[in-house]
Amino acid sequence: MMGIDVGATTIAGGLVTGAGDVLEVVQARTHRNGAGTAVETLLGVVDDLLVKTAARGLSLVGVGVGVPGAIDPEKGVMVKPPHHPVPEFADLRLAEQISTRTGIPAFVDNDANALALGEWTFGIGRGSASLVLLAVGTNVGGGIIHDHRVVRGHAGFGGELGHVTINFDGPSCFCGGKGCLGMYLGGAQMALEARRRIDPLRPSALLTLAGGEVSAITSKIVFEAARAGDPVAQGMVDEACEALGANLGGIVNGMNPEVVIITGGVAESLVPLETDILQRVRRYAYAPALSNTRICIVPADKRRTMRGAAALVLYELAHRGWREA
Repeated sequence: MMGIDVGATTIAGGLVTGAGDVLEVVQARTHRNGAGTAVETLLGVVDDLLVKTAARGLSLVGVGVGVPGAIDPEKGVMVKPPHHPVPEFADLRLAEQISTRTGIPAFVDNDANALALGEWTFGIGRGSASLVLLAVGTNVGGGIIHDHRVVRGHAGFGGELGHVTINFDGPSCFCGGKGCLGMYLGGAQMALEARRRIDPLRPSALLTLAGGEVSAITSKIVFEAARAGDPVAQGMVDEACEALGANLGGIVNGMNPEVVIITGGVAESLVPLETDILQRVRRYAYAPALSNTRICIVPADKRRTMRGAAALVLYELAHRGWREA
């Protein structure tokens, strides 16, 4: 299978076996040829992987692509939301275009749905009937598997758990809501908020770790500064962990999944805080439900995203009744 993950900065594709092993990897900057060229880059990655497939003497059963945003899985078309990092994918029949180019079935879905399928098929959630995944990166995405099926919702917006309100009086989110989880935990928003709160004229761990440049502050630096005792960073990390704990409590109470997985680019910074986060979850979750839910924090790995997109192929082939070649 060919599994491809489309990110705001990088498109990563791989050849993945039915057991989830990644044999070949191709990566390229999403807009390597300038603004609006992400589709061109994606198709170039597909072509490169086709060459590697032929060189290995392999055959492919399908192509899976995970993209940021809501997807109509039947049409393989992305709905265009505001402030999207790859707007050129909107309203494009991408699955059809890739299938025509490769001569094999192609499937497109939300990247967090693909990640959830990857963990359910090959990873931590293997063998479970229900799983919820939070992808904490630039913003916060979510994927839900219930009773062995992906929950996509009526219009493809199912699983947008990063846009669940945590604070009714919180900051406005681009989705139109207020106080969404992503406003406290999303990497881009954490960086922006830290830059807003910091006093550039006063010494601080935040400023030191950023090399004295306010504009260089990232979410990773916020977490590092919090560990170093920076009060601004500590306040932000406390808010982020409380928001995550409340969100996880809602997930446990509302869906009662077997497994909850937290992954994505920010997850590495959350690993040292796992005990604290779980303590906060206990304040919000119904205890009997939480006692039967396994919560895991897994740092991001490009190979996981490729396996997720490949798992999408297996899932769709099975549910659409197609036979593997």
